This record gives sequence, structure tokens and C-alpha cells, in this order.
Amino acid sequence: MACNVELLSKIAAGDGHGENSSYFDGWKAYDMDSFDLHHNPKGVIQMGLAENQMSLDLIEEWSMNHPEASICTVHGASHFKRIANFQDYHGLPEFRQAMAKFMGQVRGGKATFDPDRILMSGGATGAQDTLAFCLANPGEAYLVPTPYYPAFDRDCCWRSGVKLLPIECHSSNDFTLTKEALVAAYDDARSKGIRVKGILITNPSNPLGTIMDRGTLAMLATFATDHRVHLICDEIYAGTVFAQPEFVSIAEVIERDVPGCNKDLIHIVYSLSKDFGFPGFRVGVIYSYNDAVVACARKMSSFGLVSSQTQYFLAKMLSDEEFMGRFLRESARRLAARHERFTSGLREVGIGCLRGNAGLFSWMDLRGMLHEKTPQAELELWRVIIHKVKLNVSPGTSFHCSEPGWFRVCHANMDDETMEVALDRIRRFVRQHQHQKAKAERWAAMGQLRLSMPRRGGAAASHLALSSPMALLSPQSPMVHAAS
Repeated sequence: MACNVELLSKIAAGDGHGENSSYFDGWKAYDMDSFDLHHNPKGVIQMGLAENQMSLDLIEEWSMNHPEASICTVHGASHFKRIANFQDYHGLPEFRQAMAKFMGQVRGGKATFDPDRILMSGGATGAQDTLAFCLANPGEAYLVPTPYYPAFDRDCCWRSGVKLLPIECHSSNDFTLTKEALVAAYDDARSKGIRVKGILITNPSNPLGTIMDRGTLAMLATFATDHRVHLICDEIYAGTVFAQPEFVSIAEVIERDVPGCNKDLIHIVYSLSKDFGFPGFRVGVIYSYNDAVVACARKMSSFGLVSSQTQYFLAKMLSDEEFMGRFLRESARRLAARHERFTSGLREVGIGCLRGNAGLFSWMDLRGMLHEKTPQAELELWRVIIHKVKLNVSPGTSFHCSEPGWFRVCHANMDDETMEVALDRIRRFVRQHQHQKAKAERWAAMGQLRLSMPRRGGAAASHLALSSPMALLSPQSPMVHAAS
């Protein structure tokens, strides 16, 4: 290791990527023992990956009905030379136009977007990385409401050297961001000599599955203007809203609600990875109202361009406004049905989730299953769920949640049969826990009753031992497994 430190850069020799977190550890457990309904039915089910597989059949059908959208078919081969030779980092004009149009459509037509401000990147990861280089210097910071997406620590910090400082949010108000919490985080950073360059939000929220209301967005835009800090809005889940209230984009708010906002400070990150289930296409978008950021990010996009073949295909599909409208409606219907089935299944055993209306996941509340309210106890429970229940769920600590016991559970990345298997595993685990807890309480009550009786010989000591909670744990207890 000492040789590597001398030979390599600090980035290469360090561990700033964040891959050693529990968030990524769960993926590794899944990779080593992946569930398959027929070939490995006792394997780990992947519930830690926010992937949308609910409506890919609609995309497949459109693709088969529109072979001209691919330059690798007889119907599209006439465009092969033009597309294969295209390498302008501005992007295909038809792609930028289609993307701008679709971004307006997915936001209900309440915001418009200029194709000349559409900047490409290799997914939302590349978009955040590029923006960090454009907006801040090493050691400067973004403020981020908690809980937040664990990979932001990689996307925004690993290469750029930007810091992420938490704005603490709590379950008492459903983790809603307040101005008081924002001001406290800002003042705390300044008191430590850290320059705050931006506020980073995800709307709809990952991991909460909730949307940010118009008033909160207006407050953020006003705060950004008053304090001359950037507001970066990651709207990657904009097309996954499946119930009221409807999604409100920062693009709409700065036009209608905060006319005095300094638009040079507003930036939107978007991608097709979540709304469509296209993470493999690596299509990320930066939309900035700042001309200097647009110019710089466009030059930097040469490090992470989207394939011209992918641009061509998506330009065709996104331009089909009728299909896009039908896709968004059907996707919302399916996501709503899946969300209801999953959360209602949890309610059968008394497990609740934060009430959400967007995203590909639920924020599951297992606080009642912790033996103590600490991050360590949460991770112990998580290890049991991973290794014994065989479900890769993501613990709240990996999302920087300050309240132990919350878990993000993804349920849009699997078919109906797999989800039912996952639900059955969770319910059996919870029922076992409830049974053991009730048994322990009965033994404790019996022990207390016996202790209150007159002592006879040395019996009291044995009764006291039986009343100890640790003595009552069976070999199947989560506490025993987690401690090992």
C-alpha cells in the first residue's frame, strides 16, 4: 500500500469512492448469491437497486413497431454513416430538441426547456460530477437534506473534492425540509470556515419517495438568491410520480412563484435511467440557466458523451408525443399498483412505510425491531436481513439518516412472482420476531412474578437468570446472528 501511495494519485490510492459502505455491501451479497425463481430460489433478492422494470414491455413494443429508429436495421441503415461519424459534443440537434420537449411533457407542460441548454453526460452520475467541477472548488460544500442518495458522496465529491454537509430532517414531520434546518446547516458550515457553494436536493426524493411542495421549492430558490449559492435540483424521478400531489419542478417555480430569483444559480439534473428503466443507455442531462455553466459543461461533456446511436434512437422515441403520453400514464398506473401491493403486504404484519407517491421504492419503518435505537443496532438488523432473510435492502444509515431503523426497499426492479417471494420472506421474519418478543416478555413477566414471591433456597438466582432478555434469545434470534 505504501508503494501505491507513492506511485499513484490520492484518488487512486484512497477510498473516497465510498464503495465500502453498507449500501454497496448489499449489492455484493446479492452478486455472490443472486436469487432466481427457478435456478436459485433461496438466493438473495435484489431490493437495493432502484431500477424500473415495470414498463419495459411498452418500449420493446414501440421498438419493434419502429425499426427506422435504429441505424442497424434495413429501415434505418440510410442514416448509418451520418450517425456513426457524428461526434460533436453539442449532441444531435434532434436529440436535444426531443429531450427538451419531453422534459416539458413529463412536467405536465408547466415548464418549457431550451434545447440549447441541454447538456449531455454519462448518466446522472456524470451530470453531478460535471456540475461539481463547474460550481465549486475542492473543500467547498453543498448542503444536502437527509436522508439522501448514498452515491452522491461519490458523484459529487470523489473527483471534485467538494464536501456534502447534511441538513438534518426528521420523521416527526415526515422528513420535510424546513427553513430553520437549512439556516442551521448553513450557519454551522460558515462557523467552521467552510464556504457553502450550493444546495443539492432530489425531487422526487430518493429514498423517501415523496415530492417537495411548491412552497419549499420557492423558499430554496429565494434562499439561494439571497445567499448567492447554487441550487442543484436532481429531478431524475420526475416521471415516476404515481399519485397526488402532482410533481412540481423547480423550472416551474422560478417562472411562476419566485420571479425575482437569480436564475444563474439554478441547475437541473435529469436522466432516463429511472423514468424509462434505461440505466444501460447512460443518458444524463444537465439543464442550466447559467450561460457560463452551459459553456463549460458542454466542453466537459466530451469526457462522457452519449453514443450517437443512442441519441438517434431516443430522438425518434421521445418525439412520439402520443406514445410518450401513453407510456407515462401506464407506467404511473403500474407503479401505483406495485407500491400498493407491497405496502399493504407489509401492513399485514404491522410494518409501516413513509407515505410516498413517487419513485421505485418505499421507506420502510423497522424502528420497532431494533433492540436499541443506535446505528449499530440498525446494521445488526440489516446483516440479519441480508444473510438470513436473504433480502438486499438498504439501511438508513447509508443514506445518512439520523434516525436508526429506516430502510429503503426497492420493488419496481422485479416481476410479480419475485415480489411475492420477497414479501413472504419479510412477513415470516417479522412474525418470527414478534413471536420471540412476545415470548421474551412473557418470560420476563414470569420472572418478575417469581422474584416477588418469598425466597426459597437459591431459586431466586435461577429465576433472575431466566428473566434476562439475552438469556431468552433463541438460536434463531436476529440478535444472536447479528452479533456473530
